[in-house]
Amino acid sequence: MGTLQEHEHGEGHDYAAGSPHIRHHSLRERLIGSLHGVIGEIQETNGRCRVLEVGAGHGTFTDHLVAAGAEVTVTEMSEPSASFLRRRFRHNDRVTVLHDADGERALRGDPVDLVVCISVLHHIPDYVRSVRRLTDRVVPGGAFVSYQDPLWYPRRGTVSMAADRGAYFLWRLGQGQLQRGLATRVRRLRGIRDESNPADMVEYHVVRDGVDELALRDLLAECFADVGVERYWSTQSPLLQQLGERRGPRTTFGLIARGRR
Repeated sequence: MGTLQEHEHGEGHDYAAGSPHIRHHSLRERLIGSLHGVIGEIQETNGRCRVLEVGAGHGTFTDHLVAAGAEVTVTEMSEPSASFLRRRFRHNDRVTVLHDADGERALRGDPVDLVVCISVLHHIPDYVRSVRRLTDRVVPGGAFVSYQDPLWYPRRGTVSMAADRGAYFLWRLGQGQLQRGLATRVRRLRGIRDESNPADMVEYHVVRDGVDELALRDLLAECFADVGVERYWSTQSPLLQQLGERRGPRTTFGLIARGRR
């Protein structure tokens, strides 16, 4: 997985281009507000907030975690992205950057007060197992926050799926790579998953029917006092994002689990 992530997220990769939660002010502010709120609660309870941010990309939200008063350890599978993060935060002793090629370093280590996964879980083949192991690192009174993962397809209606895929297709028309996109669509229609192809494996949810938000909610409810699921519309196009926020179906979700027991 680390090799595939580096292939897609190499030197010069623009995380914002295809990331609605970074591109769109409304989504970005939703996430930032939630993170600040949770960190504030933990600081009141535990006196400090040590954060593990899994898959930090180029640190869009790391800045806000630090601004909220947290001490942050960030992990990245892509070495170019990890190098970027080291340069970006080289003068900030409250940020530690770990290159995590196989995804295991995030699952082991010292206790933390908060685990943050933003646009990460749908990249992990066995995301339920990974979340279970991540929560093992959270101390009593701590929290787990994830955002920007696709709702599980089998529970979504035809309108939700059609609107989601239609909006993505319209945006993709202006982005190039049509030949790759068509080839990928043909493989999916035939039920083929190519484990050597980044198009099939980096965005793992497209061959695994999204992310099962209720399975994750039930898992987190075993060890957290309060678990909430937040469902919302998310797409790449600014215009379609504005329209979808008013009238669109819910396509994406976030989870906030508070009060680690």
